[in-house]
Amino acid sequence: MEGVEHRTVRGIGGDIHVAVKGTESGGVVLLLHGLPDLWYSWRHQISGLAALGFRAVAPDLRGYGDSFAPPEISSYTAFHIVGDLVAVISAVTASDDEKIFVVGHAWGALMAWYLCLVRPDKIKGLINLGVPFNFLPKDPSPAVKPLDGLRAFYGDDLYVCRFQEPGDIEKEFAEVGTERVMRRFLTYRTPWPFMIPKDKSFWGPLDSPIPLPSWLSEEDVQYYVSKFEKTGFSGAVNSYRNFSRNDELLGPWLGLKITVPTKFIIGDLDHVYHMPGMKEYINGPKFKEDVPLLEPPVVMEGVAHWINQEKPDEILQHICDFINKF
Repeated sequence: MEGVEHRTVRGIGGDIHVAVKGTESGGVVLLLHGLPDLWYSWRHQISGLAALGFRAVAPDLRGYGDSFAPPEISSYTAFHIVGDLVAVISAVTASDDEKIFVVGHAWGALMAWYLCLVRPDKIKGLINLGVPFNFLPKDPSPAVKPLDGLRAFYGDDLYVCRFQEPGDIEKEFAEVGTERVMRRFLTYRTPWPFMIPKDKSFWGPLDSPIPLPSWLSEEDVQYYVSKFEKTGFSGAVNSYRNFSRNDELLGPWLGLKITVPTKFIIGDLDHVYHMPGMKEYINGPKFKEDVPLLEPPVVMEGVAHWINQEKPDEILQHICDFINKF
């Protein structure tokens, strides 16, 4: 991508790859990707923000792309990732007192909530896409653990549940092939979470083509494929294997609110929006109670999970409109 500088920042125990573009005259904007995206999923917003005078900073989270991928599952807690992000912030800002803007999508949005909860001193404003704050636990000892609740409602085929057994989903991805995995995930538009039965029916006949939407090119797919064929998927899915551990580690922060100004955007076809109680939370008063400086949430019609790629201009405009208020 033209004009992007690729840097290496020392994170918590390893090197984090960071794509950077633009000057710092308008401030730093940190862009956090989800699964199976990489920094590359923000390519449109990176160019747009840089053109407007911001410094756009998009890391590959640990386990992804050109960042380090430790083998231990326990090295992928939310707090390891937040530690990496704090190191990135320190590396791209002029002083320890400088605050930045954060934009997160999907798993990156979840990490952005953690970052804003434990290090609000680093954040000027937050724009999160697709995952609201109630994904973080509120009860120190719930009768039903979040992962068990998801399994009880959706069954064992839910993607998060399939990711839990070390090596299981990696073996299936290898059998299906990296390219088909990427195509299937990135073209998914059903307003229901990814269900990946062990009979491999989710992937369809392996000899049948999977057409791409207008916003996703063959070049884009091949970029993702080249990176995951190099690293494999273990690092990416290991983060999902720390759901329960994250809940335990969050204990000292339970009950705290997000205190930074926040904007939230989700597509009405996003599977997260259709999870039990999610519409009520997002559109009701509880979200605002948890995030007092939350602007009215934006629900984009006819848009699915990959919102920052499906509607790149609109998301860039939302980001800029929010930042320009400061």
